[in-house]
Amino acid sequence: MDWGWRFPSALQTVHTFYEGMANGQLLEATLGSLRRILIAFVLSCVIGMTLGVLFARSRLLDETFGFVVVALQTVPSIAWLPFAIIWFGLNDFAVVFITTIGATWTMTIASRSGIKNIPPIYLQSAQMFGTGRGFRLLYQVMIPAAIPQLITGMRMAWAFAWRALVSGELIARGIGLGQLLEEGRSLGDTSLMLCIVLVIAILGTISDHLVFKRIEDRIWTQYGLNTAKT
Repeated sequence: MDWGWRFPSALQTVHTFYEGMANGQLLEATLGSLRRILIAFVLSCVIGMTLGVLFARSRLLDETFGFVVVALQTVPSIAWLPFAIIWFGLNDFAVVFITTIGATWTMTIASRSGIKNIPPIYLQSAQMFGTGRGFRLLYQVMIPAAIPQLITGMRMAWAFAWRALVSGELIARGIGLGQLLEEGRSLGDTSLMLCIVLVIAILGTISDHLVFKRIEDRIWTQYGLNTAKT
């Protein structure tokens, strides 16, 4: 059996990358995937933080539905793909739905833990200064106090979102890195497949180190938590 074509060389991969950028196919796929993941990431942050706050503030909700979130966190997001196909079809809505599901539960757990771990003295002091127990206490005290853990949750949610995105794009129609990866598989073009994997890894590394890690480090420094972190 000839295994040579199954393992592309570095030169072949670089050449494929150059061709993909030159003809616009790789750039278009990258922009398509970034558009989907950004939409899904924003949705997951909004939904996850809302659920996290509700669970943290309501003991009844936390004890009745909190375990459901933990259970759903263990379910691979690709398991929701058959439902997404039935509900939305093989289109962008299905991919965004799967990607959102993949990141929402992580953000929910991080938000709940962040607010739950706020020292009670902070809340008591804020109430003594007239913040009350409602929305004002939430956005003036709880959210700022939970920001370090929220940022960590966002980093994790971003990573889970990428995994879910590529899984959904492998099957759904449209233009994206996952579709291009599946096209490479169908053509037996392993250099294209490796190129896509490297692009995904590079995008994930850049976004994590240049965006989330910088924000996290700045927050940890601002909150005086660098000593605890190290």
